[in-house]
Amino acid sequence: MPQPFELPAFYLPYPARLNPRLEEAREHSRQWARQMGMLEGSGIWEQRDLDAHDYPLLCAYTHPDCDGPELSLITDWYVWVFFFDDHFLETFKRTQDRAGGKAYLDRLPAFMPLNLPFSMPEPRNPVEAGLADLWLRTVPGTSREWRERFALSTEHLLDESIWELSNIDIGRIPNPVEYIEMRRKVGGAPWSAGLVEHAAGAEVPASVAGTRPLRVLRDAFSDAVHLRNDLFSYQRETEEEGELSNGVLVLETFLDISTQEAADRVNDLLTSRLQQFEDTALTELPPLFADHGLGPEEAARVLAYVKGLQDWQSGGHEWHLRSSRYMNGGGMNDGGVNGFGPQGSSVLPLGGLGTSAMDLERLGAATGAQRVRNFSFVPHRRTGPSLVPALRSPGEVRASPHLAQARQASLEWAERMGMLAPGPRTGGRPVWSERTLARADFGLLGALTLPDLGAEQLAAAVGFITWGCYGDDHFDAAYGQPRDLAGAKLAAARLLALTAPGQAAPVAPADALERGLADLWSRLAEHLPPAAQDTVRGVLTDLLEGWVTEVANLAHHRIPDPVDFLEVRRQTVGGEFFTTIPGLLRGEALPPEVRASGTMRAVELAAVDHSALVNDLYSYQREIEFEGDFHNSALVAEHFFDCGYREAAHVVADLAEARLDQFEHLVAAELPVLCEDFRLGAAARQAVDEHVRHLRAFLAGNLDWHGRSGRFTEAELRRHHGHELRGPTGLGTLATRLPLPARWPGGRPHRAPGAATRPVRDAR
Repeated sequence: MPQPFELPAFYLPYPARLNPRLEEAREHSRQWARQMGMLEGSGIWEQRDLDAHDYPLLCAYTHPDCDGPELSLITDWYVWVFFFDDHFLETFKRTQDRAGGKAYLDRLPAFMPLNLPFSMPEPRNPVEAGLADLWLRTVPGTSREWRERFALSTEHLLDESIWELSNIDIGRIPNPVEYIEMRRKVGGAPWSAGLVEHAAGAEVPASVAGTRPLRVLRDAFSDAVHLRNDLFSYQRETEEEGELSNGVLVLETFLDISTQEAADRVNDLLTSRLQQFEDTALTELPPLFADHGLGPEEAARVLAYVKGLQDWQSGGHEWHLRSSRYMNGGGMNDGGVNGFGPQGSSVLPLGGLGTSAMDLERLGAATGAQRVRNFSFVPHRRTGPSLVPALRSPGEVRASPHLAQARQASLEWAERMGMLAPGPRTGGRPVWSERTLARADFGLLGALTLPDLGAEQLAAAVGFITWGCYGDDHFDAAYGQPRDLAGAKLAAARLLALTAPGQAAPVAPADALERGLADLWSRLAEHLPPAAQDTVRGVLTDLLEGWVTEVANLAHHRIPDPVDFLEVRRQTVGGEFFTTIPGLLRGEALPPEVRASGTMRAVELAAVDHSALVNDLYSYQREIEFEGDFHNSALVAEHFFDCGYREAAHVVADLAEARLDQFEHLVAAELPVLCEDFRLGAAARQAVDEHVRHLRAFLAGNLDWHGRSGRFTEAELRRHHGHELRGPTGLGTLATRLPLPARWPGGRPHRAPGAATRPVRDAR
């Protein structure tokens, strides 16, 4: 049957290399698969299936430097994981047997014990037999930290198959953000990254394994692997398997565009993720080594791991061009590493006269020429008032009966901490004026988003809200605008030190930001047990890391790629505060296993993302025109889609609506299943319901506050920043100030920032 689209021109910065031990791995994998019961008689594969898929070729391309026994071991892991995928498809997906699938998956972690001596149950099927054999052959000589990380990524790969099964069951195509997150687990690339450590003999030091640079490298690698696979597997998954979790299908549905356009957009995102990987490796690893004091041997292991991930990308592409499992025009027919082949081959089919248009397109993709656009932002361009498409309210808006006290507490506390006075790091100019603070109305934000807190609890919460918003503005003025990355890192370290366990902080507060945190922490810590204090400290750590990352992007003048932007935005928007700290203040009884579950985490992240996207819609003019910043989802969408502001605003609004839809879906369909899985009693289920109710109040109150607050109105922005018209003006500059017409369907009316949208009902 014909292909549904032409494969796009891929960005391929590294040449693929082939491991000379390929035939050894091929012979071993046949014997091993038969020994484990995966071939004739399994009902899943025959030897001709295994030979046609040629997983040894995949591993020989993706691990070109390891020796024969290691290549055979790695190959066996891939034979196992692909057999599991096909076995789960035939046994549970096609029959829609969720209960049987869950019981099947629940047994598999028992075959990955962490402690010596290893003890396992008796395998009942080829998947269990293969996992038991592989674990015993792999983990000797590895650290416990590596075992924990690899076992966890394996469990994610297995368990999230239930998510895919549930989505097929209800015919639900995920939204783009949900898709990226779940594909990392279901797709298994983080699992592949763990095997790269093993194959390269480059176990990442535990001291840096959880840091942002290593996390971004792993996630960017994973996303690129999955997006590439989606392009090659679209036809197989959508036409033969009924699969709905494919990136091309996701964008085709979300953006309402053709399959070819969606494939091209997926390839654009694939390129962006690869370039994010490269930028992280080049700009963030050297400072990481210095900050953590890594010695030469440890640094060399990290760099070998990075090289291993690069090899995997190049080799994975070559294998997709050859495997009969995928859409590739029949596969490469010359058997060479760099031969001419179908669309997407690693060699540009440069021809003669008349072929320049295609050649230039492929040449641009292959060399990453579009990377120049990442550094093309012009600060302080004239935007006009923010365009905010009308958004559906997430629920009833309620205001705390303590609204007046909250407003007063915010104003008095900010003045007492010195937030209205000139600071030592902001050029002698105050970050806020009294009018700026009053018009922003953070007391109203607290009263709308946390309507059920008592007066004292609400005052404490509003203090954190006020401090977080001041910190965001302070970091921009003190470190973002002057591009002072070193200063931002030092400031973040000092702030975190103020929350160190013990009686006295190791540093004395030196400015309003530090005084505010010291005051809030001293009042909060005395009411919280150590475990809860650690939770709050984790929220603060993420917030500070996000602020520093934004300063780093500004220092490099690099517009972030969409995925990394959204993940950092979750940190900087302060949404984790609303999903975590109020529950601690209330003494929330949410069971720990529920809070730690992937389902509840997905519920909370959907809420956080909605709040961030709403904020970006309202703050566009403030950030782009007046602050010269580019950390705004509408600006990122403009850049990625190469479109106008109006079109980008509708994309962001659609994504906000999609995240709200996902929130509702999770609450209605997946949380009840989670409660059943954990066999929760009445009190625990009530705690879950209460947590959801508070999240819904946060969503509704946050949206309503943005429509009422004076923080985003053009009049207040001009008053605060001065009356000068920023950005290019005069003859020939009109195009920089007018939004382009929308091309996306479903345009919505706009509402102006600062315009009240509905009356606020008193919670009393």
